[in-house]
Amino acid sequence: DHDWEAYKVPPTRTPVVESTTSVPNPLTFVQTFYHYVLDVPVTFVREWIEKQQAKNKSYYYHQKFRRVPDLSECLEGDYLCFFEAEAQWRRDRMVDQEIVEIVRERLGACKQREGPNQFQNCAKEVELLKQVTKAYQDRYGDLGYHGTARTCLMKQKHRMMEERKAAQAKASE
Repeated sequence: DHDWEAYKVPPTRTPVVESTTSVPNPLTFVQTFYHYVLDVPVTFVREWIEKQQAKNKSYYYHQKFRRVPDLSECLEGDYLCFFEAEAQWRRDRMVDQEIVEIVRERLGACKQREGPNQFQNCAKEVELLKQVTKAYQDRYGDLGYHGTARTCLMKQKHRMMEERKAAQAKASE
């Protein structure tokens, strides 16, 4: 059917070209050198480290700090206790800020979801936001950016004294 001479079948195996030079290829030398000097040791060390980490696998989601004594519980002159109480106070303040932000985002999502019915369907979220912001304002309000645990403690002490005076004035009337 076909003219076999016009349409020759390709050879079944491609012949290998023999290198006829006596000088080795420098690219082969560089690739071999890179493989044995850089790649193999780095791969070995990485696999060994991964094996060690697989043995001692620890699962955690966030760092957990132990609770330290409050600033009011520190002894006089115990500067390490003062420092730890200050760090604890800063962490608590950041957590409280995030709580307020999360409740605010939930309220915004509820308003977006409910549309015109937001006033009746998002009443719980509004009330929760009022409570959370009031608690945050009572504790950290008027301290400013550079507020410290000591100024916060003094603010709470002054508020307690005012409440006592108001209670005494109410009782004496």
